[in-house]
Amino acid sequence: MSEKKQESVLAGFKAFLMRGNVVDLAVAVVIGAAFTNIVNSVVKGIISPLVGAVGTKSLDGYTSCLKGPCGIDAKGDAIGVNILWGSVLNAALTFLITAAVVYFLMVLPMAKYLAKVEQRRRAKEGVQETMEITELVVLKEIRDELVAQRAHQNGQYGQVGQGNQGGQAGYGNQGGHSGHAGPGY
Repeated sequence: MSEKKQESVLAGFKAFLMRGNVVDLAVAVVIGAAFTNIVNSVVKGIISPLVGAVGTKSLDGYTSCLKGPCGIDAKGDAIGVNILWGSVLNAALTFLITAAVVYFLMVLPMAKYLAKVEQRRRAKEGVQETMEITELVVLKEIRDELVAQRAHQNGQYGQVGQGNQGGQAGYGNQGGHSGHAGPGY
C-alpha cells in the first residue's frame, strides 16, 4: 500500500512539474539570471563610469560617515560607521534599467501583440455576428415570402373552387404538385 501511495505522490509531483506555469517559471528564472548579468555589465561598464566622472570611478565609493573616525584599516575593513549610499544608488540604477528594459523590450511589445490578437478576434467575431444576423434576416424574408405566397395561392384556390375560368384551374393541388418547389398543398 505504501508503494501505491508513493507512486501517486511521484505521479502528482511529475504532473506538478509538467504543468505549463511551472515550466514557464523555470524558463523565466534562467532568462532572468542571464539578463541580470547583462544589466549589471551595462551599469558597471557604462552608467557607473558616467556618474563616476563627476567623482570617483565607482558608485560604491560614495559613502557618508555617521560616527568617526571613518576610513579603511590595513586589512581593508571599514573603520567607523559608514553609510554606503553609493551602493544603494548603484542598486537603484540597476533596478531602474532592468525595469525599463523589461518594460520596453518585453511588456510593451507583448501588450501590443495581444491587443492586435484581441482586435483580430473581435473583428472575426463581428463578421460572424454579421453573417449570423444576415442569415437570420434572409431566413425571415424567405419565411415571409413563403407565407405571402401561400396566402396568395390559398386565395386563388378559393376562386378555383368557385368556378374561376381564368385559366387557373390546373393551378391547384393535383397529384401532389402545387406549382412551386415546396410540398403539395
